[in-house]
Amino acid sequence: MFGFFFCEGPIMNFEQASEKADTAKFARFHRAMLEEGVYLAPSQFEAGFVGLQHSEEDIDATIAAAKRAFARI
Repeated sequence: MFGFFFCEGPIMNFEQASEKADTAKFARFHRAMLEEGVYLAPSQFEAGFVGLQHSEEDIDATIAAAKRAFARI
């Protein structure tokens, strides 16, 4: 299970997430990941999951896609 927020410093609870998180930047990242073929939850307030069906190659490809997406935003 994972989640991430675009902000300064750590997020410890929903109140901080809703006040500090840059939802516009998350939206740009989400679109960039879609263009890379990686389908994330459309809201940064939803959890992502890694399951046994995800191979190391899947994870490596997702990391590489995220690096390209970060470079574009």
